[in-house]
Amino acid sequence: MDFEQELQALKAKVEEMPGQENKLSMIVFSGELDKHLAAMIIATGAAAMGMKVVMFYTFWGTAALRDPKKKVGGKDFMSKMFGFMLPKGRNKIVLSKMHMAGMGTAMMKGLMKKKNVASLDQLYEIAGMMGVEIKVCEMSMDLMGFKREEIIDYPHLDFCGVATFLANAKESAVQLFI
Repeated sequence: MDFEQELQALKAKVEEMPGQENKLSMIVFSGELDKHLAAMIIATGAAAMGMKVVMFYTFWGTAALRDPKKKVGGKDFMSKMFGFMLPKGRNKIVLSKMHMAGMGTAMMKGLMKKKNVASLDQLYEIAGMMGVEIKVCEMSMDLMGFKREEIIDYPHLDFCGVATFLANAKESAVQLFI
């Protein structure tokens, strides 16, 4: 095979490769306030730059999506225990460092308000208005004992598995793990 044929074969292979879309795919694994703030700030920033944003909530990250106003019955003992031990909603999550029995978390929220930094509630609202998609890992929900009925109302929320996240990530220009 001469150089020209090799070049044409290589070009054909490149054209067959999946393209990278102007998209951010993010795994939200953590259950801490500072990491959720970072995830939402990055997500809304990317959406503001015109990127499609898909956030995949899994394991400890799913607790932030629980709606504290929703009551769900029919859980087994382990599901009830996880429900009791894990925070119920994004306003119950705490800092990963310097939590100090709640004092650090309260100080951070107070400082954010003083400096006019959007709260986590506001960031979720903004993200919803900007079309940021939230995908919730069904396997993680099952392990943690969470039911669909206790998850927040969010305009672009769906339940899926890891294959859905990987399909999004495969075509994304940016992938993050928080």
